[in-house]
This record gives sequence, structure tokens and C-alpha cells, in this order.
Amino acid sequence: MGKRKELKDGDVEMGGTKPEDDSGSDDDMEMLNVDFEWFDPQPAVDFHGLKNLLRQLFDNDAQLFDLSALTDLILSQPLLGSTVKVDGNESDPYAFLSVLNLQEHKDKPVIKDLITYLQKKASSNPSFSPLASLLSQPTIPAIGLILTERLINIPTEVVPPMYTMLLEEIAWALEDKEPYNFTHYLIVSKTYEEVESKLDMEESRPQKKKKKSADHTSEVFYFHPEDEVLQRHALCHGRFQYTHQHAEGHSDSKRAFQELGIKASGSLILIEASKFEAAVKDVAELFKPA
Repeated sequence: MGKRKELKDGDVEMGGTKPEDDSGSDDDMEMLNVDFEWFDPQPAVDFHGLKNLLRQLFDNDAQLFDLSALTDLILSQPLLGSTVKVDGNESDPYAFLSVLNLQEHKDKPVIKDLITYLQKKASSNPSFSPLASLLSQPTIPAIGLILTERLINIPTEVVPPMYTMLLEEIAWALEDKEPYNFTHYLIVSKTYEEVESKLDMEESRPQKKKKKSADHTSEVFYFHPEDEVLQRHALCHGRFQYTHQHAEGHSDSKRAFQELGIKASGSLILIEASKFEAAVKDVAELFKPA
């Protein structure tokens, strides 16, 4: 299987609060130039970093899966997918993207668990009807399960190169008759809603509580902004509730920089293989570095 050069780099701007700023204003920001490097997954050094990112991706349901086995499976195909680092190839990844063939790996215990999980979630929401139909077939189709995650505050601009390189790598793999001739791509992701803080509800006056309740709308936000673009090309997409819900008040632990807490939920995006390249091009166009 052919492979791109190991390293591609570039400057991506990241925002950070100025050290001398004591006003607390959200508008007082400075831009930092950071050199991000794109590498192949490295079995010798990436295990713990990828496992931690997978744990973050699956949130409270991460406990349902053997993440060590899933990490090993991702690292078993190091010529497919990418990691993003800032301190060289021996450092931990800040982001990653990979794809697994559900049909090819259907007999592996961790993939069996994932398929069962996805079947349950697909049957929980009418929006997932096409996905539920695919997963209920006697033989799982050649669905490419895309797993991608990054540390908080890593800019979205690191994502388009990973998707673009994935398309190149799949093309090379198909030339070598490798099992990456997918019918669909299924992207596992996360969204969140802002929820009123339990602490505020206990401390605020009744009149204030009533006003907040009336004004608050259940708007959906994206942990991965590129998902909003990918959904435009989707056969189906939607959200689902995690099997293991966080304890009451957990959202308050995620409200350090805002009044409201957040409640996370899972997200699935199913894209037909014939439309995946156009979806990737749209992501690259919208989030290209300034």
C-alpha cells in the first residue's frame, strides 16, 4: 500500500488570553502560532494518547468498550489515518482520525460490542432509520466507522488535512486490493446542550428561576464544528442519549467559563461512500487555515 510523506506541517492560529489582561473581557485575546504536525499512527508511542482520546469521544459510555483492544485495532493499520502532534513524532497525539471496516472486523469482540451498541442507538431514533436498516442486515455491510477526537481548544483547522489524507490513503489501499471499499461512512461524534445550573436553581430567587426557564431554549452545539458541514451530505444523522448518564449536577463541573452547564449526548452521521469526497471538500473549504 502506498503512503504519503510522514510529516506535513503548517501554522494554525489559536486564541489565548493575554497574560497582562486583568479585565476578564472575552474580547481581549491574542493569537498564537503553533506548528501542528501530521503523522501516521505510531504503535510504539501512541497507545496511551489514542486510548485517552477514545475515552473522551465515547464519554460516559466509554466503560462499555474494551478501549485497549480498540486502540490496538486502530494501531494495527498504521498506514491509514493520522495523528496531530506539536512536539514531534515521539510525543502524545493532540488529535487523531481513523476508519475501521465493520464488516472486516465484525468477529472481533470490541467491534461486536460496538455494532450492538450502534444497533441499539440507531433503533432509538427514527432519524436513524437508514442506519438501523443497514445494521440489521444478516451480514454487516462494509461500513467505514470513522473515529476522530481532539483535545479541547485544538482548532478545527487541523481536521481537513486528516480527512483529505484519509481519502488519499483509501484510494491507495484500494489499488492494493485492501478491504477499504466502503459502502458508507459512519462518523461517531458528540454534541451538547446548555442546561441551567443546579447551583443557580438552588440559590436564585423564584422570579429569576421562572424567567430563566422561559427564556432558555434547547439549542444544540457541536464539539466538532465540522459535523455541521458533514451532516449536509448525510443519508441520516441525529443524536442519542448515552447509556450511562452522568450524575445529577455533573454539568456544573463544566461551567467554569459560562453561566450554564452543559449536557453531552452522542451523535451519529451516516454518509454514502459516493458522497463522502464532496463532504470532505466542503469541510476543507470552510475550515481552511487563514
